Amino acid sequence: MLKDEKAVVVFSGGQDSTTCLFWALKQFKEVEVVTFDYNQRHSLEIECAKNIANELGVRHHILDMSLLNQLAPNALTRNDIEVKEGEDGELPSTFVPGRNLLFISFAGVLASQVGAKHLVTGVCETDFSGYPDCRDIFIKSLNVTLNLSMDKEFVIHTPLMWLDKAETWQLADELDALDFVREKTLTCYNGIIADGCGECPSCQLRKKGLEKYLSTREAL
Repeated sequence: MLKDEKAVVVFSGGQDSTTCLFWALKQFKEVEVVTFDYNQRHSLEIECAKNIANELGVRHHILDMSLLNQLAPNALTRNDIEVKEGEDGELPSTFVPGRNLLFISFAGVLASQVGAKHLVTGVCETDFSGYPDCRDIFIKSLNVTLNLSMDKEFVIHTPLMWLDKAETWQLADELDALDFVREKTLTCYNGIIADGCGECPSCQLRKKGLEKYLSTREAL
C-alpha cells in the first residue's frame, strides 16, 4: 500500500510540482522534496520552494546543480537570452537540455539514501511546449534505467502526465489546494509569484487553464 511508503518529490515551487506535492501527501506515509539550484534565472524560485516546504512541514533538500548552468545556456539560465516560443519546429528558448534526466536521476540517488521507493515529478505531455524530456516514453525509459543502475525498484509517478492546465487546476482544487497553489507558487518566467506577469508563455498557459477550469466549475 502506498500509504505505508515514502516518496521524494522533484520540487521547484511552481504550480505543477506543488500540485504534485499535495498529491503525494495524500498518497504516501512520508514525503520529502528536492529542489535543484542550477543558478536559474530567478533565485526567488529557491526561496519560494523553501517557504512552501516549510509551511507544509516536509523535509527539503536543495542540491547544487550549477554544472547544468554551465552546460546549457538558455533563457532559464541566462538573463540576456529572451524568453520566446519555438519557431519552425524548434524548441522554446526555455528548454534546458538534460534537465529532467539529471533532476530525476539525482532524485533517485537521494531517494536511495533516504529510503524512498517512489519518485514524483510534475512533467506533462499535454501542455509541455514540445520538451522531449516531459514525454511519457522518456519517463518510462528512465524508470527502467534508474532501476538497473542502482538495482532498485523505484516507481516514477507523473500525476499530471495526461492533464492539461485546466485539469491540473482541477486536481489542485480536489486536493483542497487551489488557493494555496494560486497564491504561493512561482511559475512566471519573469519571477513574479502567484498570478505572475500575465505576459510570458508560462503565465499565459497558467492563466488560460485557470480561467477554463473556473468557468467549468461555475457552470456545474
